[in-house]
Amino acid sequence: MGDEASKVAANRSLLARVLRVRPVFLSQVHGTEVLRLSTGIADGLKADASLTTQPGLACTVMVADCLPVLLTDARGTVVASAHAGWRGLAGQNGEGVLERTIERLRASAPGGSSSDLLAWLGPCIGPLTFEVGGEVRDAFLSQDAAAETLFKPGSAGKWMADLPALARLRLRRAGVDRIYGNDGSSRWCTVSNSSRYFSYRRDRVSGRMAACVWLD
Repeated sequence: MGDEASKVAANRSLLARVLRVRPVFLSQVHGTEVLRLSTGIADGLKADASLTTQPGLACTVMVADCLPVLLTDARGTVVASAHAGWRGLAGQNGEGVLERTIERLRASAPGGSSSDLLAWLGPCIGPLTFEVGGEVRDAFLSQDAAAETLFKPGSAGKWMADLPALARLRLRRAGVDRIYGNDGSSRWCTVSNSSRYFSYRRDRVSGRMAACVWLD
């Protein structure tokens, strides 16, 4: 939206040169689909998470206020990235994009399972700037009452939501305890740090950041 295709292509090519692996870009729809990456896979397939066991491919998500989550097993045999906006994070019936990604990760690890997973949370809209309607709060509380403390009263019946804390809650429920990165403090907030991060909510213009994870 508002981007020149030639500049997008140039930036993506530059990213690949810097990484020295191929970033695989998804068509993200705020859903829970997890795509397995393999050699020759095309860009632009519809999914909000990807995983791979193959070196040379970077699991990549694009964000501008939503939360990027990167995951791996402790042995470094499989990696995944997930695009966690509130819709994908909440999902349905207790299964959102993180639960589905973790399930696929464990199934892809040697031996068929791995309980020793690590997660890193990237920058996203922070708890002091993410104002949402009651339907967002209800979507999480209907699945887990513990989410109630992660919503604070906002203006005119709205709520301030702590997106990284909601992700941490979901990760721990899924058995992931080694969680790093975004702790909800202001330095991680995309809206509050205009010199460091893109933010659609702040600027209402296009611009995205890529979060990538890959195997050497």
